Amino acid sequence: MGAGGAGGVDDYKHRIGAVLSQVSKIEKKVQDIEQFYLSNNKKQANSSKGGSASKDKDKDKERHVAHIKKQQQDAASREAAASKRMQELIRQFGKIFHQITQHKWAWPFMDPVDVKGLGLHDYYEIIEKPMDFNTIKKQMEAKDMTAYKHVREICADVRLVFKNAMKYNDEKNDFHVMAKTLLAKFEEKWLQFLPKVTEEEKRREEEDAEAQLSMQLAQEATYAKIARDVSNELFEADMRLEELREQLVQKCRKMSTEEKRQLGTALTRLSTDDLSRALDIVAQGNPGFVANSEEVDLDIDAQSETTLWRLKIFLQDALQAQGKPAASMGGNNNNDNNENNNNILNNNAKRKREICEALAKTNAKKKSKKVPPP
Repeated sequence: MGAGGAGGVDDYKHRIGAVLSQVSKIEKKVQDIEQFYLSNNKKQANSSKGGSASKDKDKDKERHVAHIKKQQQDAASREAAASKRMQELIRQFGKIFHQITQHKWAWPFMDPVDVKGLGLHDYYEIIEKPMDFNTIKKQMEAKDMTAYKHVREICADVRLVFKNAMKYNDEKNDFHVMAKTLLAKFEEKWLQFLPKVTEEEKRREEEDAEAQLSMQLAQEATYAKIARDVSNELFEADMRLEELREQLVQKCRKMSTEEKRQLGTALTRLSTDDLSRALDIVAQGNPGFVANSEEVDLDIDAQSETTLWRLKIFLQDALQAQGKPAASMGGNNNNDNNENNNNILNNNAKRKREICEALAKTNAKKKSKKVPPP
């Protein structure tokens, strides 16, 4: 008989649609988890659910947001401390800079070159970036965005002052000789100061690595919990599907002897892979059935109506995919609604299995991932 008329069919479609909606949300979460482990970047998975579970998720979200804020505060504190240490290095470097600028030969390099006054028409063609000591000094003392962020930036500009003079003037020119002499003195002082710079850079690198590892571990913990939640939601969706399937089959007519015979015949026409899947369907409804043994004894008459209808839908789809006619599977207009609803349930179960496989792969990636030692 039918599935309870149009009203009954609409009710089942509505309930199946609710499960499909839940599965779609689960798929989105799985994609987020996979993307996280592929790119190692934080992604946020969005989902909603009523009751106490929703409150738990809200609490989890609040804890996650609080953790992110704390990480941001810690990062800001580290940045401020590192910036303060670098400013101290710049202050110490200022002593070297002062010594160089006080040298008797430093006067030609104190101010920007008077290109127009000296008639140096080709100066900007030869010198790409003019530089002088007073410009460097102003930038060292600046309090805005133009200020130097690293002592190496100042070192590069001091070198540029001398290299510009050496590049524009030939080797016998006094300005070339003065610039070369001062550059040698500067490099000597810089080498003495360099260990302090490298020590600070190493410290900053270690702090950044430690912070990155801490954030990575926190993200992995977050997504591990999301993965567990997805597993629970999949289980719930599976239970709802099985419940709907049983209710639907109870309203369906029983399969005839002829249809059972056609099922047995259709099984012999399947490919090896499809036959394994069909036997898995039988095993799901009959725990005592061993699907992967070398010889399988399948008693069609002993199977439940649920298993028989699932087999029929699967066989129709499998034979059509192989390009074989499925007309011999039988059926009539009276049970179209039954088959359509079973088809929806089976397709949804297939999507659920695909999500499980994706989640399993994601968990495997997580387990195989090596975390560098702190």
